[in-house]
Amino acid sequence: MAKIQAIRGMNDLLPQQSPVWQYFENHVKKVLSLYGYNEIRMPVVEKTELFKRSIGEVTDIVEKEMYTFDDRNGDSLTLRPEGTACCVRAAEQHGLLYNQTQKLWYAGPMFRYERPQKGRYRQFHQIGVECFGFKGPDIDAELIMMTARLWKNLGLMDYVCLEINTLGLPEERLAFKNELVRYLVQFESELDEDSKRRLTSNPLRILDSKNLRTQEILDGAPKLSDFLQEESRGDFENLLSLLDFAEIPYKVNTRLVRGLDYYSKTVFEWVTDALGAQGTVCAGGRYDGLVAQMGGKSTPGVGFAMGVERLVLMLEELSLIPSEVHQQVDVYVVAAGEGTLQKAFKLSEELRDAGGYKVLQNTGGGSFKSQMKKADKSGAKIALILGEQEVQDNTVVIKPLFGDAKQVSIQHIDLINELNNFLQ
Repeated sequence: MAKIQAIRGMNDLLPQQSPVWQYFENHVKKVLSLYGYNEIRMPVVEKTELFKRSIGEVTDIVEKEMYTFDDRNGDSLTLRPEGTACCVRAAEQHGLLYNQTQKLWYAGPMFRYERPQKGRYRQFHQIGVECFGFKGPDIDAELIMMTARLWKNLGLMDYVCLEINTLGLPEERLAFKNELVRYLVQFESELDEDSKRRLTSNPLRILDSKNLRTQEILDGAPKLSDFLQEESRGDFENLLSLLDFAEIPYKVNTRLVRGLDYYSKTVFEWVTDALGAQGTVCAGGRYDGLVAQMGGKSTPGVGFAMGVERLVLMLEELSLIPSEVHQQVDVYVVAAGEGTLQKAFKLSEELRDAGGYKVLQNTGGGSFKSQMKKADKSGAKIALILGEQEVQDNTVVIKPLFGDAKQVSIQHIDLINELNNFLQ
């Protein structure tokens, strides 16, 4: 009988990989706590209508990438392709947006049916941040400063670049879109196939095209900045001045639009070429109309999401993971001989109580030789050996598993004090 394999693009996270993920996630949680953000957890399955209404029915995500199915009641459900719409639904449903501000974050898997590639999969993981009730642009600046702090803490700041733009208000964007379409239809036969399709469905996404001929055509196209009014211009200039004061370098990219319909005003991306071709590792922006679009009271909103797989891959490929991250065991306890197992379990618990030492107790029996082989493979720094003589004398043998230090025998009562000398 053939073995069952995982679905293509949906990967297992193996034990040797999880310490790096935990290292990254712990850094993120620490930074978020410094800024006063609170965690929210949403279901991975939502009503399909939620994403059609928020993302837009004529986007690539809704048209081609969502995992959608009918449940037994005939309701159309979708595995969440992104987190913002879910967070808005949850916050609105539970009254979190009524006459109050919210700073929320979430983490978990998202699902899109697209071609798997380096650092991008069909089940992928995001950490997202959403803020409600803040008009900005100061909160926009805080989000960017917060991500910059994270990159600095992780050692990634030299490998990422901030690109930023403003999409203006919906009416300004509509006027620009109409002029952009009038211009592009003159060159329709020369556009790439994706751009031809988007010309009638989502023309702003054409600005994202990587096709060289399309980019040449866009050089002569109308500019969104020419359609912005005083409010949009002022907000964007104030945001840039805050970033300048915080000494966060950025590049204004007038063709940055993002792939979702709900964005307005600020949009930004942190991009990197450390993984080969330039890719985005964190992106977001302002969506002041989304809550009302989904049936709630008009509420300003802004947020971002970062791709965990890509950022973990960057940390690994740039050798930015401290060696101690992979050190999952401090001490391996070996019990060899009659009456030693009970004493070994008691010793292991004492160590965990005393200093939070990571202790791996040998289980499953085995000879002294086989237990020492397990100790060597465990990655522990030292082995603590309890034989019949040690139990009788109330002593413990400390055997270093790395380096040139010699093993020593000490009294059980002195173990905690001596242990740190071997674990430094």
